[in-house]
Amino acid sequence: MLKLFDTYERKIRPFTPLNPPQVKLYACGLTVYDYAHIGNLRSYIFEDILRRVLEFNGHDVLHVQNITDVGHLTDDADAGEDKMEVGTRRAGKSAWEIAEIFTEAFKQDLAQLNIHEPHIWCKATDHIAEQIAMIQCIEANGYTYRTSDGIYFDTSRLDDYGYIARLNIEGLQAGSRVAISEKRNPTDFALWKFSPPDAQRQMEWDSPWGVGFPGWHIECSAMAVKYLGTYFDIHCGGEDHIMVHHPNEIAQMQACHNTRLANFWLHGYFLQLDGLKMSKSSGDFLRLQTIIDRGYDPLVYRYFCLGGHYRSKLTFNWQAMDGAATALQRLRTAVSQWPDPTQPDETFLANFTNQVNDDLNMPRALAVTWNLVKSDMPNGTKKATIVEFDRVLGLRLADWQPEAEQPIPNEVQALAAQRQAARAAKDWAQADALRDQIAAAGYDITDTPSGPELKPRAANA
Repeated sequence: MLKLFDTYERKIRPFTPLNPPQVKLYACGLTVYDYAHIGNLRSYIFEDILRRVLEFNGHDVLHVQNITDVGHLTDDADAGEDKMEVGTRRAGKSAWEIAEIFTEAFKQDLAQLNIHEPHIWCKATDHIAEQIAMIQCIEANGYTYRTSDGIYFDTSRLDDYGYIARLNIEGLQAGSRVAISEKRNPTDFALWKFSPPDAQRQMEWDSPWGVGFPGWHIECSAMAVKYLGTYFDIHCGGEDHIMVHHPNEIAQMQACHNTRLANFWLHGYFLQLDGLKMSKSSGDFLRLQTIIDRGYDPLVYRYFCLGGHYRSKLTFNWQAMDGAATALQRLRTAVSQWPDPTQPDETFLANFTNQVNDDLNMPRALAVTWNLVKSDMPNGTKKATIVEFDRVLGLRLADWQPEAEQPIPNEVQALAAQRQAARAAKDWAQADALRDQIAAAGYDITDTPSGPELKPRAANA
């Protein structure tokens, strides 16, 4: 049986769909004011693995993911500017233009990592009416108040506000040392923000409360309800959503529909660079394109992420990427050399299933994969089995073929011959200069007892 760690209950629970065989899955999407960084993409690899494991177990998944293109302020606690407005100044384009540019770039990243796109994409700006309607529901039930800058949710009305984060509300109130403007409680949050009277916003709408824009948290709740209902199977996000965004989503649902929105809440943990979390604001900002520019296949990054459990922090460095590249190349080469698949081995298949069903334990699933590769069972059986594994791994193992060796260009062979002559004449300076020219042409030269060997340089050398 599939077992998953539910952040809400803080324990691993057996997973059973609310309405089998369908599983309704909502994933918090990207705020499209900039490119996705590889830390963001680790979260979407985790969610892709989750979806693949659900499907591997025979479930029919309906996967919904939002695009936040308005309302996410630079401080998650309703302070600062809208990130989209910040992005427009940096890019020199309108908020609508950068939303389109970075959404398409995000989708391209997903494709290169073999991440399934959701069945439904939903943009915040396409669902303003739904958000206004939900705020009206919350207001009618007595959970809101008005300040000079917006309509706020009164978290003191809920006895269990912040349960998913295990927030100490009394401690937060007693320990508050900063002004919270007109908010009644430190944990209160904006449902609708009024447009600043002294500034022109690019994204704003009429509402029953005045011209403005929705708060970040109401977006996900309203869109999840529209496409998945008021109580569905699984809600996903990053670990940073545990303390603010997801408590607020749950509070909105309790106030309007008296549910906690999802039966399971799953969170992927951060990617780190030398102990620092990956973030755009800190400057530790690596894109998938950065990896590609260094010569790595994007699926090397996917393989690297499979090596860490989604509920553990994972440290990124180039040495680890080199190790992942070597391992993936070995795996691809082995599979490409096996004959056509026959029948999968049920023992290995059961072992692999046990690992992925144990809260998506991909490191142990990879270990089973390598045990299969090294086993002495027939290669046709190995191939059939690993093709089944790859329904979850997502490494496109059956599609990969080694590149045909390209002939060494005549001009590079001529440089090698000149270098050999220089070495024979003991003109070491000339020989070194020619080696540099050969390297600049994209080749390595190695001196062997039988003469020099030329090989194309590794892409990430």
